[in-house]
Amino acid sequence: MTESPVTLITGGTSGIGAATARMLLDRGDRVCVTGRGTDRLNRFVAGVGAPDSLLAINADASDWDAVESVVKSTIDRFGRLDAVVANAGFATHDSLADGDPRQWREMVLTNVLGPALLIRASLAALKETQGRIVLVGSVAGMVPTPGNIYGVTKWAVTGLAENTRRLVTADGVGVTLLAPGRVDTEFWEPVGGAPQGLNLTAEQLAESVLWAISQPKGVDVNTVVIRPIGQSV
Repeated sequence: MTESPVTLITGGTSGIGAATARMLLDRGDRVCVTGRGTDRLNRFVAGVGAPDSLLAINADASDWDAVESVVKSTIDRFGRLDAVVANAGFATHDSLADGDPRQWREMVLTNVLGPALLIRASLAALKETQGRIVLVGSVAGMVPTPGNIYGVTKWAVTGLAENTRRLVTADGVGVTLLAPGRVDTEFWEPVGGAPQGLNLTAEQLAESVLWAISQPKGVDVNTVVIRPIGQSV
C-alpha cells in the first residue's frame, strides 16, 4: 500500500471522475477526490466502502487556496503524488445568442482556471515522481459549435494541454488531453438527459484515463479523442 501510486482527481465524486476513482481504488491505488457538496462526497465515500486508500475533500476547483491545500493534504496523507486528473467542469447548455451571462463566469472559472490551478499546485510534486497530468477536455474543444461558450472553455483546455506539455516534458512529466464526445453522465441533467442514440459511459472514459496514466516511463500519450459510434461531429 505504501508504494502504490497516488492520483488526485478534481470533480471526482460523479461521472468520469468517480468512475476513474473507483477503478483506481479497485486496482489498489491511492486516490484523493474533490467535489463541491458534502452530501455528494459522503455518498461517494460510502459507496466505495470508505477505504483508507481514499481521501475525499470538499473543495472548489477554481479557488487557488483550496486547490493548493488539496494538493498539500494529498501529499501529507499519502507521501507522494503520481498523477492529477483535471475533471471538474460543467456546461450552462446555452449560447451567446440566448444564454444567461450571469452563469458563464462560474463555468469559465471552473473549466479553464481550475485545470490551470491544479497544474500549478501539483507540478513540483509531479516532477519528483515524473508523473502524469490528464486534462478532461471535449470534442467541443476541437469542433466549433455555433455560439457555445462551453465549447470555448474546452478549446482553452485543448490549448492548455499542449502549452503544459511543452513546459514539463523535459522534466519527465506526461500530459494527456482526453477529449470525449457524448458521455451519458450527470453533465446532461440540466437539459433532461443525454441525447438520444449511442453514448459513451463514464466507465469507458475512465478506462482511457487509467491507460494514459499507466503508460511506461518515457511514453507520453498527448491527445485521446473518443466518440461513440454514430456521433458525426
